This record gives sequence, C-alpha cells and structure tokens, in this order.
Amino acid sequence: MDIVLALKVLIMGLVEGFTEFLPISSTGHLILAGSLLDFTADITREKAEVFEIAIQAGAIFAVCWEYRARIGAVLRGLPSDIKARKLVINLIIAFIPAAILGLLFSKMIKEKLFAPLPVAIALIIGGFVILWVERRNKNGDQVARVESVDDMSALDALKIGIAQAFALIPGTSRSGATIIGGMMFGLSRKAATEFSFFLAIPTLFAATIYSLYKDRALLSAADIPLFSIGTVAAFVSAFLCVRWLLRYISSHDFTLFAWYRIVFGLVVIVTGYTGWVSWTH
Repeated sequence: MDIVLALKVLIMGLVEGFTEFLPISSTGHLILAGSLLDFTADITREKAEVFEIAIQAGAIFAVCWEYRARIGAVLRGLPSDIKARKLVINLIIAFIPAAILGLLFSKMIKEKLFAPLPVAIALIIGGFVILWVERRNKNGDQVARVESVDDMSALDALKIGIAQAFALIPGTSRSGATIIGGMMFGLSRKAATEFSFFLAIPTLFAATIYSLYKDRALLSAADIPLFSIGTVAAFVSAFLCVRWLLRYISSHDFTLFAWYRIVFGLVVIVTGYTGWVSWTH
C-alpha cells in the first residue's frame, strides 16, 4: 500500500468516525469523500464498499469503550436484573426491521442510491425533518414522556427500529433517524441519543460481519493494513465525537446539524450540476 492510498484510507476512517454518530449520515459522507478522493481508482469499487462498511467496527468499539461500565452492568445483570433484560429485548426488537429490510433490499439500494445525487437529496430532506421536529419541541407541541432508556416500552423500541430502517437510504443517517425518530415518538433528547448509541452496536457489528463474510473472496492478507488504518482512525475520531456529542446535547438541539445537511446537500447538487466538481462513485 503506497503512501497516497494510506492517506486516503486514513481520511476515509476519520470521516467515518466523525460522522457515524452525528445526524448527518456517515454513509453519505463516505460516498462523497470517496468520490472526491477518487478512492475507487486505487481499489475496486466492490472492495471499497466492503471497506466502508468494515471500518464501522472502529466506531462501534469507540461506543463500547465509552459505555463499557454500562454494557458490563447490563451483561452481568441479564440473569436477574429486569431492567437489563428489558434493554436487551428492546435492542433486539429495534434491530429487526433494518436487518430484515437490509437483507431483502441492500443490493438494490446499493445499485440505485449509492451515488452523490441521491445522497444530497436525502441530506436535504433529512435536514428539513430535523428542523420540523426541533420546532415542535421548541413550541411545546412535543413533550418527552420517556426520560431514560430504562423507561422505554417494546412499542417505543419497534418504532425506533422502523425509523432506523429508513437509514438504509444513504444520506438519511442511521443516528439521525433513530435520535430524531425517538424524539418524535416521545423520548427525551438524552434517552433517544443513548438508545441510538446502544442500537448501533448490534446493527453495525452485524452489518460489518455480514459484509466481510459475504465478500470474503474479494479480500486477502494484503488488505489487512488498509482495513487496520481505516478502523483505527474511525475508532479514535468516533471516540472524540461521542464524547463531544454527549456534552453538546446537554445544552443544544440539533438545528445546527439540520442546516449543515441542507447547505451541504445543496453544495453537492450545485457543484455537480455546474461541473465544478465531478461527483462519481
């Protein structure tokens, strides 16, 4: 692996980590970053798609480390703690919709929607949804009835799971769909964010393991350095991002991210239409 490819891999890993848990779509940003970097000029498109999914493991390890005490307590409490069992059951319920729809439609989605223009459109639409939800909260039209993930019902989990399924569309944002969806369904900002973090663990680990197994014929020992650099970069940047986001939501809403999505999506469309940037994937 030459130095240019190593730098591209490092950048892709950083993009994954910094965007995975923000409501701005890590997949969308990876598609756009890969296009700008001409990532598929160095490796095949098929291997690039596996790489983009596999490095999510780094971001998930960051969440596992940040919540290691809580995760350990839940695992130890499974035999006897009702709250621990309830949280695990809710995570399973929320995981199922995206898992089923992903298995059924992932190939079609990759063929049709993994491109800069669909990503830009999804970013803009998602931005306006966030603005709408935040305005409802500000006006008092939506009052949180669930202050902690321990207070969630199975129906709450199912609703968030259905919301997460929309994130199969690149540019939507898995964290954005689950956090904003959770707030729409009555969760507090903190509860929705924490449940989104916890739900990311089975969802992204499953996606990573499935992708590596399904496309194992594309990979070889020579790819280990490439995947390692991307995964480590994703871990470090995601860890910093999670720490920052938890502090941020204690005193801010998600309006800033909404406007970022809208402006960024419009920039992609305008630059692509005018030819200033050749967006390809």
